[in-house]
Amino acid sequence: MTDDRHPTNGKRTIQMRLMERLKIWQHLRPTSQALEILKYIGPGFLVTVGFIDPGNWASNVAAGSEFGYKLLWMVTLSTIMLIILQHNVAHLGIATGLCLSEAASKHLPSWFGKPILGSAVLAAVSTALAELLGAAIGLQMLFRIPLQIGVVLVLAFILWMLFSNSYRKLERIIIGFVGLIGLSFLFELSLPKMHVAWMDAGLGWVWPAIPLGAIPIVMAVLGAVVMPHNLFLHSEIIQSRQWHLEDETVIKRQLNYEFLDTIIAMLVGWAINSAMIIVAAATFFRHGTHVTQLETAQQMLTPLLGPAASIVFAIALLFAGLSSSVTAGMAGGSIFAGIWGDPYNIKDPHTRWGVLLTLLGATVIIFFIHNPFQGLVISQLLLSVQLPWTIFIQILLTSKRSVMGKFVNTPVLNVTLWIVAAVVTGLNIMLLWSVLKPVFG
Repeated sequence: MTDDRHPTNGKRTIQMRLMERLKIWQHLRPTSQALEILKYIGPGFLVTVGFIDPGNWASNVAAGSEFGYKLLWMVTLSTIMLIILQHNVAHLGIATGLCLSEAASKHLPSWFGKPILGSAVLAAVSTALAELLGAAIGLQMLFRIPLQIGVVLVLAFILWMLFSNSYRKLERIIIGFVGLIGLSFLFELSLPKMHVAWMDAGLGWVWPAIPLGAIPIVMAVLGAVVMPHNLFLHSEIIQSRQWHLEDETVIKRQLNYEFLDTIIAMLVGWAINSAMIIVAAATFFRHGTHVTQLETAQQMLTPLLGPAASIVFAIALLFAGLSSSVTAGMAGGSIFAGIWGDPYNIKDPHTRWGVLLTLLGATVIIFFIHNPFQGLVISQLLLSVQLPWTIFIQILLTSKRSVMGKFVNTPVLNVTLWIVAAVVTGLNIMLLWSVLKPVFG
């Protein structure tokens, strides 16, 4: 029997009662837990803007205007694959304190890792091309600014954002941009003249179908959702919090919170991408119009849905281009710095050169593009070609106990990741065949 009058026993009893009350208080205060979770929300949304970028707009408008609701399943499949891949690569960052580029440079042979990382830098340039071009198109739609002048203005703004803001500030800005984009499409879908065939959309989300001639668009949608630069980016921004320096219990808790952050952010991206296809299907496909330019899409929304729809479309495109240009520059800086074994740090020369190479390289290429819409779609195709290599090195690293320690992939996760890799590779082979078939008859 416990004697509460004994100083030691009394102290222990009081502590036990306090612990019990604390557990009850925590149980009765879901708001506190929600606030705790909110502290970890952010990295996933920086990744999300990468797959609601102007390249996605071009791919999704093309998919919806040409094939209606039939390719919505590709957004669902891509998002599922993205959640698996993004959680796994964030897992790498949390457990090791290394981004994917740093880990590849440290743990893979140079003859194998360096060329893949070099191709990833090129993929980041291709991504930045789409982002800068999309933002410039948005400026052109709103203010009639010539495309090339718009690109220079956007470039100057993005460089200022990257060189003058911290991770946390950028996270808050990006989350705000994502919210505005989402609200824009809710507005579009709520317009009285918008007649959505929701039964067809529901079937399109879950029923895989590849209409004749749809392979390039299918691959463009895949490349626009599962993007290689985003895998590098997520592993970088998640490990910047230095959780790997904590004990095993803390790391496991962070992995759970990160998974929740990833799911929430990816589902928001799924909804926005789906809305793009649905808007295109309910307007352009319904009226038998195949859209070949984003400018044409914006102009045609006015007679179909009213002037407000076209203005909101342009504003959302501008925000999508600005936010995704920021993350493309960050990804390019992270990959390039990782090649030299350094983490992303905007004050570090390797990071700065990586950011400048990504954004300035994309800007130079834009000046030689004659068809902006085709440039957006082709940029997404190039991403999908590089993507399998990024996935392969990610799996190789996260399945090595020498890299991950106790947090190495489980056998089930490894099988799942290799299935995702096989699906992506198979779709790329189909794309290659669709391009080469006319050449060889």
